[in-house]
Amino acid sequence: MDHRAEVREFLMSRRAKLSPEDAGLPAGRNRRVPGLRRTEVATLAGVSVEYYAKLERGAIAGASASVLDAVAGALRLDETERAHLFDLARAADGIPTSGRARRRATPPPVARPGLQWALDAITEGVAFVRDPRQNLLATNALGRAFYSPVIGDGGRTPNLARFQFLDPAARDFYPDWDRFAQMCVGVMRAEAGRDPHDKDLQELVGELSTRSETFRQLWGAHDVRTHGSGLKRFHHPVVGDLTLTYEELGLTAEPGLVLLIYTAEPGSDSAERLRLLASWQATRTAEAAPSA
Repeated sequence: MDHRAEVREFLMSRRAKLSPEDAGLPAGRNRRVPGLRRTEVATLAGVSVEYYAKLERGAIAGASASVLDAVAGALRLDETERAHLFDLARAADGIPTSGRARRRATPPPVARPGLQWALDAITEGVAFVRDPRQNLLATNALGRAFYSPVIGDGGRTPNLARFQFLDPAARDFYPDWDRFAQMCVGVMRAEAGRDPHDKDLQELVGELSTRSETFRQLWGAHDVRTHGSGLKRFHHPVVGDLTLTYEELGLTAEPGLVLLIYTAEPGSDSAERLRLLASWQATRTAEAAPSA
């Protein structure tokens, strides 16, 4: 990835999204570009127009934290966007987010026994571990049933982004497909900013950009987001519609990996359908046991 281009396009895209009214400035006449002008951002940030123009050309190396804070404030960046700007600056300075040299990541195909036991202990919710490249590394039993459309029967590590953009079944599994697509790309954008030297992530972005016009357009928008928590709707081929809340937790022992847990409101139709899904999975497991 061209790091200077990443910085330039991110700052330009944020500036284009902010209207003069949003920034408390008079709109004026004869505005030839969407959003704020460079001069207006420079004024709001308290830096010279020449210096801000330099930053927007991608020359962000050496920018101080106070300048980055001022630019983030002028552009009304949210917390995720601000963190992304600082990640881009750290990468330009040659400082990995982790504080140590990057290497090509090759996640183990099987989770550590202790981590798998922890997942298996969660019986009333969907629990799974995901890496920064959207690979589904480990699940509990209910997670295997829930993500059966993603996991399939192949030997390749299931990847949520590939499923989202390349598998037609995703349109049925995610009723809010467009929203999910924006979320997926936003999370990947933030990860790319944290570790711009992640070759596996770069290759995934290249693959999806080549094979999906929607992904290519969303990637070009430079929107970033964190997952955190929220509400999602699914349509499972076995039990039908599910409305689930999710919580994302970082794994201290495995930096970069996250544990996500999906649960249903107690007593709801979705809770009953999760129980049906668990029963379906238990039946499948029992039937497969003799042949195994």
